Amino acid sequence: MSRSWERKIQKNQSQLNKQRKKQGKAPLVASKSASNPVYTYKGRSILMPAFLLVFTAGYTGISLTGGAYKQAGSMFWITIACYVFLALLFMLRRPYLSIGKDFVRSRRFTGDRTLFLSSIKGISVQKGSIIIEQPKGGNWIFTRLFNRYPTDEMTERLRAFAAANDIPFAEK
Repeated sequence: MSRSWERKIQKNQSQLNKQRKKQGKAPLVASKSASNPVYTYKGRSILMPAFLLVFTAGYTGISLTGGAYKQAGSMFWITIACYVFLALLFMLRRPYLSIGKDFVRSRRFTGDRTLFLSSIKGISVQKGSIIIEQPKGGNWIFTRLFNRYPTDEMTERLRAFAAANDIPFAEK
């Protein structure tokens, strides 16, 4: 592909992204290239699956000793299976943080979210946790304890990201 063709594609994509931003829609993600690498750090969700399994075990224990499961019939066992499936789903759907040239992206509880430079107020780092602050809305918190993120590697990449984009970076 010629360079002029690539420039036309980038120009059209930036115009389309501006229109989508005005409409409140997420911008189109540019194709990955060697000049703009995206670094992705994956964690492991442990807390929510553990809570669901403990809740399911308690519910099952109480229902079996009380005899309430006899009235529910097969619906009781379907409910138990659904809770176990939900715990498995949370375990396999790994949380992540992707750091690009001008954005950070993460899987939140409601789906994948992207923060662009204008939406990042600052980045705070403590031992074992990282906080990405926003002007409005909740802060994004990544911890080694709850989600098993590699926070040391993420800190180095976020430090470079903050320096390149003039974002306040605080280390405690």
